Formats: sequence, C-alpha cells, structure tokens
Amino acid sequence: MKFENILAETDGFGRYQIAIITLLVFSRISLPGHFLLNNFIAAIPSHHCAITSLENEGVFGNLTKEQRLTVSIPKQEEGTFASCHMFPEPQFHLLTSSSNTSALPVIQCQNGWEYDHSTFRSTLVTQFDLVCQTKGLTKVSASIFFAGIMFGAAFYGILCDKYGRKTMLLVSIVSALVFSIASIISTNFSLFMAFRFLTGISIISIVLSLEWVDTEHRTFIAVFGSVTWTLGNLMLAGIAYVITDWRMLIVTVTAPLALAVATWGWVPESARWLIVNGRIEAAYRYLQTCARFNGRQDFTARIKPETLFAVTSGQLGHNYTYLDLIKTPCLRRLTIITGIIWYGVASTYYGISLNVTGFGLSLHMTHFIYATVELPAKVLIYFSLEKLGRQLSQVGTLVLTGVCLIINIILPKDYWMFRTSVAVLGKGLSEASFTTVFLYTTELFPTVLRQSGLGYSSFVARLGACISPLIMLLEEAWLPLPQVVFGTVAVGSGLVAFLLPETNQAQLPETIANIEQERKRSTCITTLEQGELPLKCNDD
Repeated sequence: MKFENILAETDGFGRYQIAIITLLVFSRISLPGHFLLNNFIAAIPSHHCAITSLENEGVFGNLTKEQRLTVSIPKQEEGTFASCHMFPEPQFHLLTSSSNTSALPVIQCQNGWEYDHSTFRSTLVTQFDLVCQTKGLTKVSASIFFAGIMFGAAFYGILCDKYGRKTMLLVSIVSALVFSIASIISTNFSLFMAFRFLTGISIISIVLSLEWVDTEHRTFIAVFGSVTWTLGNLMLAGIAYVITDWRMLIVTVTAPLALAVATWGWVPESARWLIVNGRIEAAYRYLQTCARFNGRQDFTARIKPETLFAVTSGQLGHNYTYLDLIKTPCLRRLTIITGIIWYGVASTYYGISLNVTGFGLSLHMTHFIYATVELPAKVLIYFSLEKLGRQLSQVGTLVLTGVCLIINIILPKDYWMFRTSVAVLGKGLSEASFTTVFLYTTELFPTVLRQSGLGYSSFVARLGACISPLIMLLEEAWLPLPQVVFGTVAVGSGLVAFLLPETNQAQLPETIANIEQERKRSTCITTLEQGELPLKCNDD
C-alpha cells in the first residue's frame, strides 16, 4: 500500500494540514527578511570626504556649508560632489570662478566620509565606511550569507533525513535567532560577516507541509508557502522604510522566529519519514491524531499499524547519505538535472532581486514593486502547474525570465518606464520559476532522500545566489555584462528542464526502488516495427 492511500483515510487535506501550514508560517515569513536584507542594511547613501578637520582648524572662516564643500571637494560632471576625492588644499578661487576642477590635483579622502542620513539613519556602509576602495565588500557580505545557506543546505539536508524534520527545524530556528542577534553587536565588519555566515547556515527549507498533504493539494500547498515568502518580502519593504537603522532592522525581521520557537511543540513530525525509518508506532499515533482532527473516526478500524509496514518496501534500517543520490542511474540523472535548474533559478532570481537601482525609482519602491508582482505570478503559476504541468511551467518561466533580461539589455535607458515594466515582469517570472522548482523537486525525490535531495538542490541554488552579487561586480568592466550572464543562464537552465519527467498528480515516491522502477517505466516507449513491439528505453 502507498502512503497516499493511508493519508487519504485521514483526509489528506483537512484541519490538521491547515494547522501545520499555519504553524510553519512563522519561520517561513522571516526568510525574505534575511535573504534580501542586504538591499537595505548595505545600502550606500550619498557621501563625500569629511572636512571636519579643516573646519576645526578655522580655515573656512564664515563660509557656508555649500561654500566649504566647493573649495574642498571637486564636483563631478553631473554637478554633485565627488564621493572619494578631495583637494589637498582649499581652493578658495572656486568661490569666484566656475572654472573646470578636473585639472586640479586631488587626493583620497583623509579623514573618513560624511553621509546623507535622509533615507537611512545607519547602514553597514556608514558603520564600517564601506565606500570607495572597499565598496565591493557590500556585495561580498551578501555572498558570504548565501555561502552560509549553501553549506547549511548540505549540512541540514542529511541531518533532516537522519534525525527527522521536526528536530532539525528547532535546531535551525534557534541557531538563526542566536546568530542574527550576535551579528548586530559586531564591532568590526569581519565579525559581522562571520555571524551572517553562521546565520545563513542556520536557515533551511523544510518539506514537512508537503509530506502531510495528499496528491491533489500539493500544488496549492507549494504555492501557498511561496505566497508566505511574498508577504514577508512585502513586509520587508515597509519595515525597512520605517526602521532605518540596520541593527534594529535585523532584530525586527528576525522576531517572527521567536514565535516559531514558541509554537514548535505543536508541529508534528513527518509520518512519511517515521515510516521509512521504521518508527511505525510513532507514525501511527500521528496519523491517528490527523484522522481525529479531520473527523475521520473510522481510521483505526480501517488502518492498522501492520499496514504501515507495506510502505517501507523492506528498506528499513538503511542509513542514507548524499552518495545515494548518485548511486543508481535514474536518481543520478535526476540529481544532475535538478542541480542545473536550481542553479539557474536562484542565480537569476537573486541577480534581479538584489539589483534594485537604475530604474528611476527609490530603493524601497523598487523592492516593493518587485515583491508585489510576485502575488499575481503565484496565482498564474498555480493554474499553470495544474493545467500545463510541472515541466512546461518550469521551462516557460525560466526561459521567459531570460528573455526579459535580454530585452532590457537592448532597450535604451531613456525608455526607463518600459525597462522597469520588463524588469518587473522578469521578476515575477523568476519568482514563479522558484515556486515551481521547489514543488517539482519535492515530488521527484523519494521520501528516504527527499530532504537530502532538497538539501543538495538548495546547496547548488545558494551557490548561484552566492555568485550572483559577485557577477554584478562585472558591470565595472561592461555595464550590461551581468544581465547577459543572468539571461544566458536562465534560458539555458530552463531548456534543461525538458529532460525531467512530469510529476503532476503523481504519487510521491517513497524509496529509491520506486524511483528506478517508475522513471524507467515513464521513459520507456514502444514502437511498432514490422509487426513487432520492441521495447526501447531512453534511460541509462
């Protein structure tokens, strides 16, 4: 008997499942607050060299603030004061002459910088002077965080499959809380990056909600979880607009994790995981509770503990590792393809999400629009997943995202309104591709390796996210180059999704044997040749 048949006896989508989804919202809604936090805590405000030492020496007399800047700092072509240079000596003749200052000697800032605090009271940039020669460190800080998530995905993936979803969920939440709070008391930037790396390690994606719902409602649950991300993303734009101090912003976006810890005790362990790991009695108790919550009073009479043994297919007691993902041909092929797609999805999504400048709008407004467009994208992808299936939805969203990026490379900057519209469309499509790939991956890997498969996929995805901020530094060589890279990766990885099998309305595989048998059956075709029916298998 399949687990889906057993779950159907409890009502695979009732009050019990809704309660699980609600409890997991607290940990889910804080994710975008950390993933996209760098847009705000590492924002670079307008700045120029500090001239306080000259003011203290009294060389300016009764000059106004504007006049003091004029004689101390050269102006750029657009008329603003230079950010990284100053005159070695005050140029008082500029008060009476508007001569070109490009020929005058300049030096690097000698006494730090003065920042515009009209938008942000404090950021990492103003705290640690991450400007001029060190401005690239703002991108590095984002990469460090995603590197932590990358290693955390691999680390927690195998632990979740070994020790259970619920236990590791608590460990990850508590760790994220501790390291987030520790990061705000950092006395230097290196220490801050170390704590952000550890925070990243602590953030994981759990498949618990999908493992408790029936086949019919898996798409809805995946899209709902993705909507929770979008709501957190929208909240981040508003919170960052109100809270302009980077330390308080980190505290605020981390706060929902405290609620997640408080409600953790009510979250059930995955019955699927318990069964395939031989803990039949515990799984049966959870299933009884589920049936009681959902009003299925006859569950005990219809399903006995002995029935659950049929789900394991004789594979109890086996300790699975990441090596099991590549030991068998069908699973190995699946692992390689999903890794390529996850890299493309994450690289493109964060390449767009972390680029919130250059469209003629404020940082907060661009982020808000980017988050808002995710909502209709979720609605559309829900119907797409149901009607077109997982494969076509994955291919379509990724390829079209790449097309949007390429269009914006060609469009002149004068068409900023049209460029913004195309960018927003690309953002919506990239989010839809993320929603699809998460659902697709959980349906492709078997229960005994599902969290490991998701951990591996997340590892590859965070590699893409980790590299994305560094790719954006390529604009120093050629401005459109980062978009060329992201667009090419999106189209290429999207086409690779054609190699995956369709999983819409399919039962979740429980064991590796299910994968090898089902995938071979689905990829084998029969052809009629000279009155014969030979079997041709497209698998390894």
